[in-house]
Amino acid sequence: MTFRSPVGARRLRSIAVAALAAASAMALAACASGASSSTGDGDASAGFGELTVQLSWIKNEEFSGEFFADSEGHFEEAGFSSVSLVPGPSTGVAELVSGSADVALSDAVSVGAAVANEQAPVKIIGTTYQKNPFTILSLADGGNIATPDDLKGKKIGVQDSNASLFKALLAANGIDESELTIVPVQYDPAPLTNGEVDGFVAYLTNESITVAAEGNETVDLPFADNGLPFVAETFTVTDEAIASDREKLKAFLYAEILGWTDAVNDPEEGARLAVEEYGKDLDLNPENSIAGAVKQAEELVVSDETAANGLFTISETLQEETLASLAGAGIDVSADDLFDLSLLAEVYEEHPELVKYLK
Repeated sequence: MTFRSPVGARRLRSIAVAALAAASAMALAACASGASSSTGDGDASAGFGELTVQLSWIKNEEFSGEFFADSEGHFEEAGFSSVSLVPGPSTGVAELVSGSADVALSDAVSVGAAVANEQAPVKIIGTTYQKNPFTILSLADGGNIATPDDLKGKKIGVQDSNASLFKALLAANGIDESELTIVPVQYDPAPLTNGEVDGFVAYLTNESITVAAEGNETVDLPFADNGLPFVAETFTVTDEAIASDREKLKAFLYAEILGWTDAVNDPEEGARLAVEEYGKDLDLNPENSIAGAVKQAEELVVSDETAANGLFTISETLQEETLASLAGAGIDVSADDLFDLSLLAEVYEEHPELVKYLK
């Protein structure tokens, strides 16, 4: 497979340079007034040092925005000496609480459950995916699970890290666990294709694509369209970090906005970064990676909300839908318990040009 050249990334460099120049001017003004350096000033003197990001999954195209932020120098320009992208699978909460990660890419159900049940001191400060990509994947000539009722009597493959998500789906649709069989599986969909299970917890941008690419007629039961419209690939951090490392987190969000702008404008290059560089040891399929990168860019990352207010924003409506999804699963949290979107708001207040990046 031959990837096309990163036209979108090159086209955006002139915009990025202008944005960084504006940021530098703000930093100089801040220094002149005795204030601390502003977000994204591109000056090593900002001294943010190293940052560790716990990814929710392996290093595939799902994290093309992070790959762009690293390879295009956005993290460095924002003031980081290095950013380590640690592959999952993981919900990231344990790593945040233990201090082994500064930021975790997770999902609202996993984070909400940790906050409600374990009093985990963590919050979501933004989200990559406006619509979560979780699905129950089945084969048309097998389980053929097209509605929640079709789950009844079936064997469903569920990974440990997705157990709470699947139980939330059942609760949201009034289905008791006793009405089906949960089969512990790993992340390879082989148990589905070989008939061991009737359905399989998957990603619309990953396993749904790879299984169909093998010549199977697939059926999806998306969580977002069946009672669980929660946000996913959330940027999650500790309460302590919000209080003590505010500028550092804002610089991180600034660099991520630049990286995901590149990824949305040039998904094929994002796929190439995954296949040939960051995930080169994973033997990723180029065609499937491109399909996943395009699907997430067009259907999950960008929305009317992000077009109006910028990437990673979470509207009040989406917050309410997310909280309702959690409540349906017996997870009792408030918006203040789960979200702190003030840092992202400050980034866009300081850099309004970022909203206009997407073309």
